[in-house]
Amino acid sequence: MSGGPERPRLRYYTVAEVAETMRLSKMTVYRLVHSGELPAVRVGRSYRVPEDALEAYLAASSVEGDRLSS
Repeated sequence: MSGGPERPRLRYYTVAEVAETMRLSKMTVYRLVHSGELPAVRVGRSYRVPEDALEAYLAASSVEGDRLSS
């Protein structure tokens, strides 16, 4: 069959799934994608956001409790 090592299967989210997960409008997700803040892959006329890109965006955007109190 395949001679190389098996790559882990990557999950892709639709814009609607990302919007639901982040509790944002789809338009806001489209803005994040078009601005380059949220990496996405274009498939035909739609976009798919890789799971690792969404996790990285959320990790980079998270606010620590310490910063809230200052």
